[in-house]
Amino acid sequence: MLDDRSKLLLKALVERYIADGQPVGSRTLARAAGLELSPATVRNVMSDLEELGLIASPHTSAGRVPTARGYRLFVDTMLTARRDDMQAVDAMPPATLQGEQPRQVINQAAQLLSSLSHFVGVVRVPKRASVFRHIEFLSLSQRRVLVILVSPDGEVQNHVIHTQTELEQSRLQEAANFLNAHYAGLTLTEVRDRLRTEVESLRGEISSLMLQAVELGSESDAQQDAVVVAGERNLLSVSDFTHDLGQLRRLFDLFEQKTQLMRLLEVSHQADGVRIYIGGDSQGGVPFEDLSVVSAPYTVDGTVVGTLGVIGPQRMPYERMIQIVDITAKLVGNALSQPRQ
Repeated sequence: MLDDRSKLLLKALVERYIADGQPVGSRTLARAAGLELSPATVRNVMSDLEELGLIASPHTSAGRVPTARGYRLFVDTMLTARRDDMQAVDAMPPATLQGEQPRQVINQAAQLLSSLSHFVGVVRVPKRASVFRHIEFLSLSQRRVLVILVSPDGEVQNHVIHTQTELEQSRLQEAANFLNAHYAGLTLTEVRDRLRTEVESLRGEISSLMLQAVELGSESDAQQDAVVVAGERNLLSVSDFTHDLGQLRRLFDLFEQKTQLMRLLEVSHQADGVRIYIGGDSQGGVPFEDLSVVSAPYTVDGTVVGTLGVIGPQRMPYERMIQIVDITAKLVGNALSQPRQ
């Protein structure tokens, strides 16, 4: 579609606009591209690029800026990693992400993505069936029982159940022993289904207590935020957004509701390596035209379990974002693959 000269000028225009945030004129573009071309020749090429929908003029007498289609062509065919983009990434320590529980690793990863990119970091929580390793019941006052559920990776859930009668600690211990002996290692859904048919010997209050415990555990997992977001306030300092307060409000609604974020990251879940999604590009599915998303899946023990990424303006340094996302995905996978006590 484009000859070599047009590609070189488009690449120079996009890179210049990303760096400066100002529409690029023909004289500036000729210098940036390093070509011995007259401004008139450059203007002709820019006119052709505009007719193709790759660049646009925000004002009648201004220079040009990339369109979503222009960014798409740039990231698909013209990206080259540069060393000066990598200083912050090179400074990342080899074991940045640590935590006793997976949720701690996920939260740290979102913060890391945000701090390195200066945009918004998002991490989809690993998809996994709720499995318990151990359960305890502790009698509290006023017919209340504390339920402690421990997962194989060390995550702990605490729930309080109200009972119709006072239950002695010895009976609660009997119920916990029964569950731990027969059901440890199963998913909470499997435990719930089996309890309904296999606890004839534990009728009444104890049977009801055990069912309530596993149902609360399942509900708690379902209600947990499936996406962790960090750095939303970074967008307040992005000039591309600050001129439109209505747009900022819509962006913050996006991060608050998270439903659309989950859809975006779900698409990336099936991707191989880093992917770039650009708002306004029909292939991207990004809900706002001025946004871009750089994302990648992360694996645990060789299996893809989640996705993470950076969300920012279309005018972002894509080479650096790719490296940040790629390295963070590897760090998350390594941290979550470590054996837990």
